[in-house]
Amino acid sequence: LPKLYDIVTLPSHQAVDHEPPSTRKLANQSSTEQCPFREKSAGASISTNMLSGVLIFNQKGENLIYRAFRNDCRPRLADVFRIQVISNAQVRSPILTLGSTTFSHVKHENIYLVAVTRSNANAALVFEFLYRLVLLGRGYFGKFDEEAVKNNFVLVYELLDEILDFGYPQNTETDTLKMYITTEGVKSSIANSPSDSSKITMQATGALSWRRSDIKYRKNEAFVDVIEDVNLLMSATGTVLRADVNGQIVMRAYLSGMPECKFGLNDRLLLDNNDAAGRSDGRTRATRAAAGSVTLEDCQFHQCVKLGRFDADRIISFVPPDGEFELMHYRATENVNLPFKIHPIVREIGTTKVEYSIAIKANYGSKLFATNVIVRIPTPLNTAKITERTSQGRAKY
Repeated sequence: LPKLYDIVTLPSHQAVDHEPPSTRKLANQSSTEQCPFREKSAGASISTNMLSGVLIFNQKGENLIYRAFRNDCRPRLADVFRIQVISNAQVRSPILTLGSTTFSHVKHENIYLVAVTRSNANAALVFEFLYRLVLLGRGYFGKFDEEAVKNNFVLVYELLDEILDFGYPQNTETDTLKMYITTEGVKSSIANSPSDSSKITMQATGALSWRRSDIKYRKNEAFVDVIEDVNLLMSATGTVLRADVNGQIVMRAYLSGMPECKFGLNDRLLLDNNDAAGRSDGRTRATRAAAGSVTLEDCQFHQCVKLGRFDADRIISFVPPDGEFELMHYRATENVNLPFKIHPIVREIGTTKVEYSIAIKANYGSKLFATNVIVRIPTPLNTAKITERTSQGRAKY
């Protein structure tokens, strides 16, 4: 943690040594509006996420993509990352600093996506760019893995040249890029007309850069999936020590034109803002529990959501991107209703035998049902033989 803090922190007296290229600036558009990764700093007018290069490896350590944006990114850095990270299974940190070079990487499917920086770049923004690159690859190829990179390596290079300008991230919206970068890796015919080119410019720098205005479907459809992960820590006596829920709302929109969608939440929804003065005590939580309210923490929305409307009346109003996207994700730590109750009984018989008795009780209503329920029981490493007996389902060792 101290080392990561040193990487992330930008001293207030340190100035940015390079200004973003002015070739991307268009009329009546500031560079801050165009680049979603830039932030204001006390010591410099604009502090940007500056990358020296982007590399993509497979699990064997083969360098699939090497794109240097600055002269300080050398090809030998690919060998350094291969030896220090891929060949070393003990390295689990996503950030590796060797001298003045920092490797930030994420693993997706069977590939490593690596960002190389030689300056004091903002680590959070570097990883945001890498995850945006993953979403961009999935939007173009369906599945962003080793096979997709090898089959479309020319297009991958073209996308990197488009979304990065001298190491500064630019527009990463898939719908905007698809207007003039096709899956065949050639310029689309829409970019040949001057009038259509102006439409692309307005799309890339306008207020709704995530959606085109000429989308048409024969049938308008929208699908909403609520996905929640329940994390539970229970003592040996069955007491719940900690329980929280990490949830996300995923939407698939196939709508024509520029529709404005409204998504209503539970009327008993409360957003935890520490009660504006830090007065969130046990009595307040008990009152919330008695009222049956739902408290959400760490809510993060897609950029298409109108936050002012949500703060006013708790309605999520937005113009959705085309296709699948994550509308919001959240966390809840209060009044968590556990879907199952587990009663384990462990009994040692002598010094060479242990007996496990596991009972599961469902806490949800009779109209609901659970599928693909798996219970994993840890056993000692020197286990020689087991005998299982189940009342429902099947067991294997």
